[in-house]
Amino acid sequence: MEDKTITCRDCGSEFTFTTGEQEFYKEKGFENDPVRCPDCRKAKKNQKNNSRR
Repeated sequence: MEDKTITCRDCGSEFTFTTGEQEFYKEKGFENDPVRCPDCRKAKKNQKNNSRR
């Protein structure tokens, strides 16, 4: 495995999906690579949590 460069679906910036992150995803059973950068993932998660309240 090697690092992958992925373009974020939301903001369009490129981010690196490291081998460590890939191993974590595989260990957790996730089959797809992330489509959002860490900042957009965090924003999406916060938005989701705030809408539940």
